[in-house]
Amino acid sequence: MVAAAATRGDVTLEGAHPAHLTSLIHVLRRAGVQIDVGDGIMKVGASGRLKAVDRVVTSPYPAFPTDLQAQVMTLLALSDGVSVMKETIFEGRFKHVDELCRMGADIRVDLNHAFIRGVPQLYGTSVEATDLRAGAALVIAGLAAHGRTVVEQVHHIDRGYDRIEAMFSKLNGDIVRVTNESLKLQGQR
Repeated sequence: MVAAAATRGDVTLEGAHPAHLTSLIHVLRRAGVQIDVGDGIMKVGASGRLKAVDRVVTSPYPAFPTDLQAQVMTLLALSDGVSVMKETIFEGRFKHVDELCRMGADIRVDLNHAFIRGVPQLYGTSVEATDLRAGAALVIAGLAAHGRTVVEQVHHIDRGYDRIEAMFSKLNGDIVRVTNESLKLQGQR
């Protein structure tokens, strides 16, 4: 859902349970993402520039999940205005901020608050996944960025996503996994 919105694309989810996603749906709609909920399907899309969300606070279920904080921060980094995100569950959960800023994001952290000033564009560069959620956020940022992004330390991402690159490729994302072995094979050609 977040990747579709961040890349200004659209996706149809089958078998989704909107009742389990109410806090995410609420935040995405506040940002201007179009979400249509039907019988067993959800359509998610964003065609234009999204808007800032003044306050997103992580809390235990059913409130906004800390596990989606990094990914939504990526989306908000590409929105108009200033968003504020408060992390109430884990200390040090903003490790992805420095990597997003390397891509051109404008984010300032003060204790457990992140102040996200939206930028028109992110730019590809080499970034490092510090954990599973940060890695997913950086993949989304890379898909939305102008230019080539290399996400290193993907073993963090692999802990929670089985072949994330294959999933995004099926959705027309321009993404490939490069391994040391594949680099050696390319060098032999």
